Amino acid sequence: MTLYDASVPHFQRMLGNVERWLDTAVAHAHRRKFDPEVLVSARLAPDQWPLARQVGGVCDTAKFTVARLCAKEAPKHSDDQKTLGELRARIHSVLGFLAGFKRDDFAGAGERVVAPPVLAGKEVLGSVYLFEMQLPNFYFHATTAYAILRHNGVELGKWDYLGAITTR
Repeated sequence: MTLYDASVPHFQRMLGNVERWLDTAVAHAHRRKFDPEVLVSARLAPDQWPLARQVGGVCDTAKFTVARLCAKEAPKHSDDQKTLGELRARIHSVLGFLAGFKRDDFAGAGERVVAPPVLAGKEVLGSVYLFEMQLPNFYFHATTAYAILRHNGVELGKWDYLGAITTR
């Protein structure tokens, strides 16, 4: 399995799942007769990011991971999304960015030295960056976004989280 296979398809799939959760949240809000936009600022705890930032974290982790592994520039996004439409636009922007990558772009990515700002001048190999830092971080933000919606009564289940499974 290449680092492309371990990252891009998983990021794309989960970003699609996150967008479907937002659709489910809107339908839930309409059934319950409240403005779905209130969910954008919902959070699980006072010291945790709200839904908007969790979705931003999912998007940022995906785009920065792939960009750094392939020595490319990631698109810039502000962290000021205030509507579900703006969150969807951010997801679509990142999906478009990810769609531009091919397996060949990841040649040597496992051995590439990556120095993400959060490590304050320290470096890691690309494979360590992906498996020990970025994949767990990506799923942390996705899971937290899912939990915020569930906490607010949105009817999501395990299969909504997992999404479509490739069967044969």
